[in-house]
Amino acid sequence: MKIKLNKKNIADKIYGCWIGKNIGGTMGGPYEGKKEINDISGFTSPKGEPLPNDDLDLQLVWLKAMETVGPKDVTANVLAEYWLCYVSPHWSEYGIGKSNINMGLLPPLCGEFNNIWKNSNGAWIRSEIWACLAPGIPNIAVKYAVMDASVDHGLAEGTYAEMFTASLESMAFFESDIRVLVEKALTFIPETCRVARAVRLVLASFDKGLPWQETRELIVEDSKDLGWFQAPGNIAFVVLGLLYGGGDFKQTLIHTINCGDDTDCTGATVGSILGIINGASQIPEDWKEYIGDRIITVCINKGSHHTVPDTCAELTQRVVDALPKVMNAYNIDLEFVDGESEINSEEASEILKGYVEEIFARSPYSFEVPDLLHTSTVVEYEKEPQVKPGDTFKVKVTLKNIGHDPRHFEVNVYLPEGWTAEYNRTCYLHHENRGDEPPAVDSWEMTITVGEITAPINRIPVMFSSPAHALPIMIPIVLLG
Repeated sequence: MKIKLNKKNIADKIYGCWIGKNIGGTMGGPYEGKKEINDISGFTSPKGEPLPNDDLDLQLVWLKAMETVGPKDVTANVLAEYWLCYVSPHWSEYGIGKSNINMGLLPPLCGEFNNIWKNSNGAWIRSEIWACLAPGIPNIAVKYAVMDASVDHGLAEGTYAEMFTASLESMAFFESDIRVLVEKALTFIPETCRVARAVRLVLASFDKGLPWQETRELIVEDSKDLGWFQAPGNIAFVVLGLLYGGGDFKQTLIHTINCGDDTDCTGATVGSILGIINGASQIPEDWKEYIGDRIITVCINKGSHHTVPDTCAELTQRVVDALPKVMNAYNIDLEFVDGESEINSEEASEILKGYVEEIFARSPYSFEVPDLLHTSTVVEYEKEPQVKPGDTFKVKVTLKNIGHDPRHFEVNVYLPEGWTAEYNRTCYLHHENRGDEPPAVDSWEMTITVGEITAPINRIPVMFSSPAHALPIMIPIVLLG
């Protein structure tokens, strides 16, 4: 596939994304957490002083991962390591995700296990980086969004919310109709999830001609059982602002922030979406001047030689520089041009086709093992990984042949003293990967019986070794006592 991007235009849209993000986050920040309807008309913070916002901070860490590791090798496990190294807060889902990773649980398991905040807002607020690195190719943006969100939200509503915003923001580079964007973004998430339900509620209320205040109250009532600071209601506030704002940058932000709740997040997201659609050049000059170009961080550990952009302009340039590498990773020939941008939407939709459905089919109590050159591996637990003496626990391993030869594996399991397990000691991938047909897939299952003694963290390494390959597949099974 080949695409052409007008470099000046795409840079203006990316810059608009970050400036809009800073404006909305700064304007909404002082009202964060208020449950009543607000009545704002503009900024309350000092001129020239953008407020720090984790919404933007975390995306600087993801950019660093893309630059250092490269788009082909960025995985959820890589992002989890960057999370531990560079993200300093321990609050809510951030802290729970970090705690679970420290115990040896990999994503999405680390975002799912014992996480009362997995339906909250920490993931969808950081989706713009993936959209800006995949303009007009939402499947790529969604792939990275799932990797990202799974670290601290598992495969719950918080992850569905980031899939929704990442796809919408990616498509916004080439589509300006808000209604079309919302409808298309809904196709990237499960029809029955709460995020989709809340969004459809806004669409129906808007179509009925209800005032925005009434729609807002319907959203609050619909999300009451989930509580405050949860993704479905706040995503709905974003859609409310976009629809009732009618494309006007100021009115959209005002409507959104006046809905209350997680106002720095909702304001920042609608600011970034309109910034992408219209470009920085179309953001009102007085608000751009008021906020300036600086990025003020609040939750990044800048040690370990970690360099982050200090301005939206620098961030934009680094994203533009990374674009060709991301496109190349997916066999897309990117050409920067002075004329019109060109992208074939039908061809773009074929890239990573089926990825979303594959994610939905997985258990949230699962994780991927880093791929070897010949095999990709997904591990699924039957339930949460917490056991007591005498329990049985089932594990399923799915192996996919990404090499070119059929192969035989010998399986070795290393159990804690006094524990036992039933499993096949061999596993086969019978068919070679021919390239023009689906790769061979095989599954292997194990039932573990817990012994009389459990440690707080019980590690059970499983090794799949093949005589045809030097490196074995090492699977880190972790059960918590």
